[in-house]
Amino acid sequence: MNGKIVVKPDTINQTCPLCKAAGASNFYQDKRRDYFLCPTCKLVFVPAVYFLSAEDEKARYDLHQNTPTDQGYRQFLSRLFLPMKEYLNPESRGLDFGSGPGPTLSVMFEEIGHTVAIYDHFYAMKPSVLKQQYDFITATEVVEHLHNPRKELDRLWACLKPGGNLGIMTKLVHDCEAFARWHYKDDPTHVCFFSCSTFEWLATHWLAKLTFADKDVILFYKSRH
Repeated sequence: MNGKIVVKPDTINQTCPLCKAAGASNFYQDKRRDYFLCPTCKLVFVPAVYFLSAEDEKARYDLHQNTPTDQGYRQFLSRLFLPMKEYLNPESRGLDFGSGPGPTLSVMFEEIGHTVAIYDHFYAMKPSVLKQQYDFITATEVVEHLHNPRKELDRLWACLKPGGNLGIMTKLVHDCEAFARWHYKDDPTHVCFFSCSTFEWLATHWLAKLTFADKDVILFYKSRH
């Protein structure tokens, strides 16, 4: 926080950044931040007062050393890649949202014959790709960073063709006791924490079919009707 004084957020008038419901309750507090729980979609979120500056946020992402030649990273991404590819027609067109400094998932899909555009707020900011339509969209380890998840996720959903699939990978919130021990919350760039209930709310919001393909892998199917 660069030594800045952080004003404690109002503990009563917190609005959920995803479903926009009011009246979020205190969920957890540590030495650095307060975390609130939405009563409607069950998102756990950090108030905007705790967001890093864009400069500080990018500095943390610059530390990532992931590349397509890293077999361990490929194995990690395979948790989404393997179930997603089973839904795709040959030569599908995809978008990897939040591709990071070393795009890899896009390469994995291209290796099996698909075409993939990339978008990243810091490393591949190409607004034009968010005005196109895709057969599939992936967002791995991205949604927990979103400052405005409703806007960003609705925009992605609008980019998905009917009959298309959106795949998300993020670690899920379970309960306050587990949250207290959870390393995932300690990353200052992580500001939104999703649960199964949160993704169920999203599926209802989008009228989508929801599949939990793995413990941290979520697939949404967009109906053709």
